[in-house]
Amino acid sequence: MAIWRFFKKKRMWLWTSLTVFSLIVAFATHFFIRLPDVSGLKTRNPKKTAIMAMRAKQAEKGGTEYAIRQSWVPFEHIPQILKDTVRIAEDAGFYWHKGVDYDELKEAIKKNIQEKKFVRGGSTITQQLAKNLYLSTEKNLSRKIKEYLIARRLEKALSKDRIFELYLNVIEFGPGIFGIDAASQYHFGCSVSDLTLEEIVRLVAVIPKPLSIDPRGDSPWLRWRCRWLLHKLQLYEYINEETYQEIVGVFEDVSI
Repeated sequence: MAIWRFFKKKRMWLWTSLTVFSLIVAFATHFFIRLPDVSGLKTRNPKKTAIMAMRAKQAEKGGTEYAIRQSWVPFEHIPQILKDTVRIAEDAGFYWHKGVDYDELKEAIKKNIQEKKFVRGGSTITQQLAKNLYLSTEKNLSRKIKEYLIARRLEKALSKDRIFELYLNVIEFGPGIFGIDAASQYHFGCSVSDLTLEEIVRLVAVIPKPLSIDPRGDSPWLRWRCRWLLHKLQLYEYINEETYQEIVGVFEDVSI
C-alpha cells in the first residue's frame, strides 16, 4: 500500500511537471512565432514605428491633430560626444552586452518587487529600440518578454553601430518629435551636427521623459539630470574640467 502511494505521488509529480513544461513551451513558441523579422533593418530605415502609430491613435481617440516630425541622419554624422552622452545616460555597457544587461535587469526586478509595481525598466538601448519599433509603452511582463526576445534578434542580425543609429533616429523627444535630428531642429533650430554641448545634454536628459519635460525648460528635474550627465562626462574624461565648469553653472539649482 505504501509502495502504491509512493508511485502514485511520483506519477502525479511527473504529470504536473510535464504539464508545466508543456505550458512553458507553448508560451515560448507563441512568442517566437509572432516575433518580427528584423533582418531587413540592415539596409532599410523604418518609415514608421509602433510608438508612432500608438501616439497617432491616442491623438485620434482624443480628437486632436497629430503630425510626425522625423528626419533621418546617418550614424557618422551624429557628433561622437552626443553618442557618448546617450550611452552614459541610457546604457553604459551597450558595446559589451548582447542586448540585455543582466546586472541592471536584476536590479530592476529587485526594485519592482520592493515597490510592487513596474517602476524601473532596466532596458538597454537594444531593448528600447525593440519597444519603439515593434511594441508599446505598456509596463507589463508580457511586453518585457517580447522586448527581450526581439532585442536578442536585433543583436544577432545587426551591428552595434546600426542598432545605435536606428535608436537615435526613432526615439521620442516630444509630441510628434522622433529622432535626434528632428529634435535638434524643433527644439534648437539647427541640425544635430551643429548642437552645442549644453543643447546635447539637454536633449539627452529628457529621453526618459520626452512628453513631460521640455529640453529648453528650467525644471528642477531637468537641471538635476543635466548636472548628473555633465558630471559623468567629466568623470569618464569625455570632457575636461574646464568644459565641465563652464557649462555646469547653467544648471545650478536656483532653489537652493
